[in-house]
Formats: sequence, structure tokens, C-alpha cells
Amino acid sequence: MGPTDFYDMLTGRFAELIRDRDLFDERIEVRGRILKPDEAIGTPQRQDFPLLKGKEKLMEATFKGAGGQAFTDMPENFAGTLREIISRPLETNYDRAVLVSSINAVCSYLGLSQNNIHCKNEEPEECAAELAAAIEEEFGSPRIAFVGYQPAMIQALAANFTLRVVDLDEDNIGSVKYGVTIEDGRKDTAELLDWCDLVLATGSSVVNGTITAFLAEKTGKPVIFYGTTVAGTAALMGLRKFCARGL
Repeated sequence: MGPTDFYDMLTGRFAELIRDRDLFDERIEVRGRILKPDEAIGTPQRQDFPLLKGKEKLMEATFKGAGGQAFTDMPENFAGTLREIISRPLETNYDRAVLVSSINAVCSYLGLSQNNIHCKNEEPEECAAELAAAIEEEFGSPRIAFVGYQPAMIQALAANFTLRVVDLDEDNIGSVKYGVTIEDGRKDTAELLDWCDLVLATGSSVVNGTITAFLAEKTGKPVIFYGTTVAGTAALMGLRKFCARGL
């Protein structure tokens, strides 16, 4: 499945969802705002999360009191109707962030997805420990391809499994984090996916448009998307997601 097919299917399923609930033609405000780091992740002891370093931003949509977030490198505000959202072209990361955060907020409101809001303080550490335990229980000792930079998860996984990590951040590429050299996501991803037994991919890939490279049908490997960004998308598209904390 290519990117165009994926986003056409995602938008179509979202349209069906709101049509079936009689929300499609109603005037509903969905607003996005950019969260400050302490709003998004609190004050964890660990200080190397991309959110705290200003590398990523969280855009939050609110729908009838329910919230949904999306990581993006193109944060802007948006106000409109659900009809407008599903009719907008998806040309940039901002466009996809508007759609994805809105899907998260609506799916949260309808009770179709959980953990749509990023966890805070020391909860990322707890989530990472639960992830490592869950992988060991289900998969034993797999070789893991980790896509993205989530330091708590990388540290927990590196202590228990053979792990390789790819990222797109130039400041991370080539550096050693928790005993693991961060590889270049632009050049090394294909080889990494061939090497691994299990893929853990950031849910933010649904915003930057790379998610189809990590689908199980593409990799031929079990794939788990981590984080809040992919919550509603996972529910609508039948993707496996791990996020043990958050709201």
C-alpha cells in the first residue's frame, strides 16, 4: 500500500465514522494549539526527550471536550469543521497533523481509542519498562528495529534486547545513546528492516508521511507503532499500537 492509498483509506474511514454518528454535516469546532514542553510532557527527570529539546512539537485538537495530539515539525493552529478537515488536501506535515490530531480527538470522544494525550513526568519511564516486559513475554529475544528517538524506550530495550535505532534528526545520527549507535533513517532503514525480527516504529510516521514503509505488509515482520500520535489511526486502520500511559 502506497502513501496515497493509505491516506485515502484513512480519510475515507474517518468520513464513514463521523457520517455514521451524524457528525459529518454538523458545525463542530476542532481547534489545534501548540503545547509548551511542560504542558506536553511535564517535568521528567530525563531531559533528552525531543519535546524538551525543542526538536518536536505537539499539536492538540479538542473536540467536544475530548483531546487528541500529534507530533509535528510544522505546528500551526486550525479551526474548522470535520467536513473541512476530511476535505483538505494532505500536502504537508501540517496538513497531516491537523487530520491525525482531529482523528485522535474524535476517536477519544467516541471511546474508540485510548491514550490520545501524551503521558507526563515519570510515566514515559514506566511505559518503557512495560514495553520491554511485553516484548519479552510475547517475542522472547527478538532483534528489534527501533524507528525514531524515544530515549526511555531505547534505554529499556537496549538493556534487554539486540537493538538498532534509526532517526531523522541530524543531531542524533552517529551518536551513541545508551550503548546504541543512532543510524541514519534516510539511508539505513531498509537494511535495518531486513535485519530485524520485530519493528517498533514511531506513531509520528503517520504525520511525516513515512508510515507505509513500516506496515507489516511492507516489512514482512511484526510491527508495533508506539506513542499517542497514532492512536486514532491505529483504531481505524487496524494497526498494532503500544502506549501504556497517557490519557
